[in-house]
Amino acid sequence: MSTPAIITYLRSLEAIRDRSNQVYKLGQKGKLDHWDFDESQLNEVVTYCINIIKRDFGTEYNKIPPHCRRNHFISPDNDRISKLISQSDFPSTQGPLEKAKALIDLYLVSVLLDAGAGPRWTYSETDEKGEIIWKGGRSEGLAIASYHMFISGLFSDDKEKKYQVNAAGLKKLTPDILAKHLQVSNENPMEGLEGRCNLLIKLGDALEERTDISKSGRPGDILEYFSTQITDSKLPLTSFWSTLFELLLPIWPSRTTLPSHPTESLGDVWLCPSLSKFLNESNTERKEGDDYVVFHKLTQWLCYSLVEAIESQTEWEIQGNGQTGLPEYRNGGLLVDLDVLTIKSSSLDSKAYPNGMNNPPVLEPSHPAVIEWRSMTVISLDKIHELICAKLKVSTKELTLAQVLEAATWKGGREIAKEKRPGGGPPIDIISDGTVF
Repeated sequence: MSTPAIITYLRSLEAIRDRSNQVYKLGQKGKLDHWDFDESQLNEVVTYCINIIKRDFGTEYNKIPPHCRRNHFISPDNDRISKLISQSDFPSTQGPLEKAKALIDLYLVSVLLDAGAGPRWTYSETDEKGEIIWKGGRSEGLAIASYHMFISGLFSDDKEKKYQVNAAGLKKLTPDILAKHLQVSNENPMEGLEGRCNLLIKLGDALEERTDISKSGRPGDILEYFSTQITDSKLPLTSFWSTLFELLLPIWPSRTTLPSHPTESLGDVWLCPSLSKFLNESNTERKEGDDYVVFHKLTQWLCYSLVEAIESQTEWEIQGNGQTGLPEYRNGGLLVDLDVLTIKSSSLDSKAYPNGMNNPPVLEPSHPAVIEWRSMTVISLDKIHELICAKLKVSTKELTLAQVLEAATWKGGREIAKEKRPGGGPPIDIISDGTVF
């Protein structure tokens, strides 16, 4: 049975910008339920971001890496990925595809672990003597923790092939095993631990189910799947996206479905009440699913990361654009902290402020305010990218959206948060189950 067109559309990259743009237009008209939008303040964000780019890279824009998971494994004095690749027992001796496959394995599990861990959790990296050589939390902490899990062979059931992830290795995981390796305790709590563990176990199931894509149960097998389709070392992004999305679809919680297709999971897709209201009030013909907005944040984050692994280690080129800025709390927080978006306090009830009205509201990912915030973030990031390039007098190909995400908006969101709040938490606290942010 073929997939209905609306389902295919809501799973696509194209739908992310399309639907977010509709919400952005509501923001321009002052018709959002939960936010006031001051588009002129985007200029302040652009200035803030350009200052960060100049501080860290000057005008050497070609040295800015794309936004991807690899960057989180690297600290100022330790490039863990380069060290890993140089290990004598790493599969790099078997050729560039094998090297890329190993990195895909690592990056995939690392991204699935990379949801908000909460402000209290940290990871301590130790040397052979047990002395702490690095300590931190958030994305870098999760990346470095996953790195050590990977090199210890935790995700492989074959002790002779520890530098891999396979279905059998993933399916033996438990929350207790994960908690041990993530150093979780009562004093070092992590949000969404069980959600992360379930994602990895479900990934094992998905890899076993799709032997056409993953013939040996490894994520990296996707390269062999594409090797029969690639032409002149070029692979369309749309092909890579659709295959990756199809492989991962079974692992995501079934958050939102269409009433006419209740068994068809959509992924990171949500009903947007303000868009529903607008469509109801307009005279346009309305079809099922027209008021759903699309993000696919973790799949996009993974796509950015795997593309980098493939292009850096092989001669392959993933062709085409289409990915958006990531709608998460650092990029989105930058917009709130620099007054592009201002929450309408009256639109939230007192339950949204369990820590008091002077502290950030605490909301579920499904809350309509979060849905609007994420949609506004997607299109605002496009605008910021274009404005930055115009002010720096470079083309959007010379300074890509992926580079701006890495060097400016994501980094800027983190820096402004530290300026605004002790601990550097976001301006809206999202209740994390480990599967969205």
